[in-house]
Amino acid sequence: MPLSPGGTVPGRSRLSFPPLPFSSRRRRGRPGKGEPSGFPGSGGFQGTSLLGVCAARVVSGWTSLLRMHSKKTAVRYYVGIDVGSASVRAALVDGCGTVVAHAEQPIQIWEPQPDHYEQSSADIWAACCSVTKKVVCGVDAAQIRGVGFDATCSLVVLDKQFQPLAVNCEGQNHRNVIMWMDHRAVSQVELINATQHRVLNYVGGAMSVEMQPPKLLWIKENLQESWEKAGYFFDLPDFLSWKATGVTARSLCTVVCKWTYTSDKGWDDSFWKMIGLECLVKDKYEKIGNHVLSPGEAVGKGLTPEAAKELGLPEGIAVAASLIDAHAGGLGVIGADVKGHNLPCENQPITSRVAMICGTSSCHMGVSEKPIFVPGVWGPYFSAMVPGLWLNEGGQSATGKLIDHVVRGHVAFPELQSKAAASAHSIYTYLNSHLDLIKKSLPVGFLTVDLHVWPDFHGNRSPLTDLTLKGMVVGLTLSRGLDELALIYLATIQAIALGTRHILETMQAAGHDINTLFLCGGLSKNPLFVQMHADITGKPVVLSREVESVLVGAAILGACASGDFASIQEAMVKMGKIGRVVQPNHEHKRRGTTMSSAAPSILQRGPGFTSDGEDKHMVVPKKQTAPLRKKIHETPQGEDSSQGKSQEQQHVTQGFPL
Repeated sequence: MPLSPGGTVPGRSRLSFPPLPFSSRRRRGRPGKGEPSGFPGSGGFQGTSLLGVCAARVVSGWTSLLRMHSKKTAVRYYVGIDVGSASVRAALVDGCGTVVAHAEQPIQIWEPQPDHYEQSSADIWAACCSVTKKVVCGVDAAQIRGVGFDATCSLVVLDKQFQPLAVNCEGQNHRNVIMWMDHRAVSQVELINATQHRVLNYVGGAMSVEMQPPKLLWIKENLQESWEKAGYFFDLPDFLSWKATGVTARSLCTVVCKWTYTSDKGWDDSFWKMIGLECLVKDKYEKIGNHVLSPGEAVGKGLTPEAAKELGLPEGIAVAASLIDAHAGGLGVIGADVKGHNLPCENQPITSRVAMICGTSSCHMGVSEKPIFVPGVWGPYFSAMVPGLWLNEGGQSATGKLIDHVVRGHVAFPELQSKAAASAHSIYTYLNSHLDLIKKSLPVGFLTVDLHVWPDFHGNRSPLTDLTLKGMVVGLTLSRGLDELALIYLATIQAIALGTRHILETMQAAGHDINTLFLCGGLSKNPLFVQMHADITGKPVVLSREVESVLVGAAILGACASGDFASIQEAMVKMGKIGRVVQPNHEHKRRGTTMSSAAPSILQRGPGFTSDGEDKHMVVPKKQTAPLRKKIHETPQGEDSSQGKSQEQQHVTQGFPL
């Protein structure tokens, strides 16, 4: 059922927006796995996740917390279940947003050929059941009030009897999930974007290969048998709520963000007919969803007896309409009370904040009171994360995965592994320490003044929207040792941070007013990653008290569905808590750094260069789709460096300590 821009649903009361302590009016987002191999990139690839947890585990100390709560009356708990790319996690969260128990279990990824990534919905659901049973073991069932799911925006294919259907040429039905990061549908994306249909205005002007329409079209064109047998296509978060409740309702978050649904008009028949999927219109959208609920709204009559038994939860407890994992992370961090932390967003509306969910990939979630169309950035999506507000979603397709790829592929990686193991540290903690040793008197960021990474190894999601872009490293030497590995690791982190800055500047040029970053996800546990983002964007970074913010966001959904909170906004304020603030190191600014000797072969000097060689901006050759994110050590405080520049000239100017 379409929502109106005013936030109403036919037959339901208008959404309420209680005042928040940081807003003049009122008042949600990607991610990977475990400590052993380093800092998590929630949603990591199988076997290479930065988090690296390969067995379900329950956070130590939860039993003592339960005993402490048991002395009080009517303590209420909510279960958040998060399906990342490489593992499933669950948490038991109390009404104050404290993670009381946490468990994790890996799930399998198949890569039958390059750019094809597949999973099994049965494997995913089994993992959900396993981790949920662990976190609620020993808890009074009467205290568990609600369940919320979030997951990657992967495509699940079922037949008319709700049995899995193959999404592969081998006919393996159990492999029935096309993952979000799958890039098989490149030609289908080109066809869809060539239509220039009006729905593309709501995805930054160009559809991404990570969205669902091109994947559906690929199945129709390449897997005719599966297409003809298909009864239901679910976004993975909606598949989970269906498994829990037996109700096929979809979340507004998934259908708006990944399927071209709009909250005021619903599905656009002309779009599906134009791209050759008119059969979805003929069945009144039953296969992709004709019943849409707001995130956090209760689904059906709660847990079915079968699902309750499998999950180890009471029958009938509330199940919330789900969120995409990044959006759940945004929900878990962006609404926290910031009073007393001396942040620029204090006493400012929530629209001054961006939630960055950083793991295998990264998402940048910014909200606005009015729709803002940002070239190359997804959205605006109404009520897709926070009810009543418009969402813009920037993103980087490979961040945690990219760091892992660069580090593990280096010739010195075995040496790094050996030394990290000997020191009883993760490889990334060891690398951070090694950088401190070799920096001497300079700030660590200056170590890579002659080493530059272009980070689009898996294409560029935002704001260039070019999935054909490739990665690049400039400034390599013949060195093969641990020092060089540490430097390329640092340069990769800096390149990712420059990509974030590129996205933020594009959003600000379009009308957003952003002054504070809120980080969560696996990479937010890496202090170097966090500090580089603060330095390079020039904005303070807020880390949440609970590092598992995505799980807190999922639990917020369950809390709202239970009726214990009047709105998503109320639950966000009460369950989201600030842990630490990281300020940019302004003293590390440096002016006048010129291009490295490698750069002129990539870029031509334009009129932006002054006589002393300081670059005001750079002109990119016509065939170059994107500017080189040049690393010049200068923070442009109080100015909008994008004003008066062309799209090609923006976002490559005054740099930061890299």
